[in-house]
Amino acid sequence: MSMTLPPKTPSGGRDPAAISGWAQHPDRVGFFTDTSICIGCKACEVACKEWNEVPDDGLNWLGQSYDHTGELGADTWRHVQFIEQRKRPGTADEGLDAPLIEHVPLAQLGREEGFRWLMSSDVCKHCTSAACLDVCPTGALFRTEFGTVVVQADICNGCGYCVPACPFGVIDQRRGDGRVWKCTLCYDRLKGGFEPACAQACPTNSIQFGPLDELKVRANRRVRQLHEQGFTDARLYGADPDDGVGGLGAFFLLMDEPEVYRLPPDPVVPTRDLPAMWGAAAKAATALAVATVAAFMAGRR
Repeated sequence: MSMTLPPKTPSGGRDPAAISGWAQHPDRVGFFTDTSICIGCKACEVACKEWNEVPDDGLNWLGQSYDHTGELGADTWRHVQFIEQRKRPGTADEGLDAPLIEHVPLAQLGREEGFRWLMSSDVCKHCTSAACLDVCPTGALFRTEFGTVVVQADICNGCGYCVPACPFGVIDQRRGDGRVWKCTLCYDRLKGGFEPACAQACPTNSIQFGPLDELKVRANRRVRQLHEQGFTDARLYGADPDDGVGGLGAFFLLMDEPEVYRLPPDPVVPTRDLPAMWGAAAKAATALAVATVAAFMAGRR
């Protein structure tokens, strides 16, 4: 018997809460991060740690501009990237779309002609098709009524299966603990009718929270505005419901290629082929059983 999928949402995507069994649920919510107005203040990082009591991540001075956290992890649920760029010599492109490869002393960066910062606050993507959910053997990971993905720390047994399953490298095990931790999109605040702490703290409205379909309309309008202003590299990342993860619950407006922001250009859920693989395995097992029985019967004759 074939499974009947819930109808598509206005933006063309599937309703993950309904697929997960929530018969009655609010509209799916998420994040739209407009990197074009991020100022790198790190207010989101601080607010996330304060509200969720995320441990100190060590303030490691990595020698990467003002980035002292490096990447998302068990103790870094929000990570602000600082990407240094300058105009490619000999080109007329004013989009400044070339990564800064050679090292320049920070004291000189402000005086470099054709230089810009690209800043982006990264977070768990709360995928429509979440591989971490697919592989979790204990049910520690679950889909909320808001369409987000949450880890229940009291159920997680630290097996780590979800870590390599995430196509974005978001979910991580905490040292000395073994359990996995990541952004919950402030599930406790959502249940109380409040927006997530990071969005509440963002002074430029770079991190926008709300119903996902409304955010996509707003994001497309913003991209058109930037294109009209000459920023033709502006694009949305993770808003397409037909991509390899079914669209993201936390999507981004980028000012350059996804790889510049250390994002996979074509993310794919690694478990998407599991049904076909199990089906092929079942057919192979059936064929083997038939062949074994046939061989046994032939031997008896």
